[in-house]
Amino acid sequence: MKIVITVVGQDRVGIIAMVSNILADHNINILNINQNIVDGFFNMVLIADMAAATISLKELQQILTSRGEAIGLDIKVQHEDIFRIMHRI
Repeated sequence: MKIVITVVGQDRVGIIAMVSNILADHNINILNINQNIVDGFFNMVLIADMAAATISLKELQQILTSRGEAIGLDIKVQHEDIFRIMHRI
């Protein structure tokens, strides 16, 4: 199962490291990362594969949401199909 993780908030050191370490700790493979920073505002879209994950999507959502809130970031984790439907033109 592929997932899409979006991260939005004020830029700071270690955002990508924090997210990627959580994914690595749970055997979730990163397939693609696109990130940019404009006037100190960080935005990232990450696509990952949970085929070999050691946790559920719901558990991952809880972990990333909590860790993001702790440092002022809005982190969303969605199944790829849901993301595509929500962003269809």
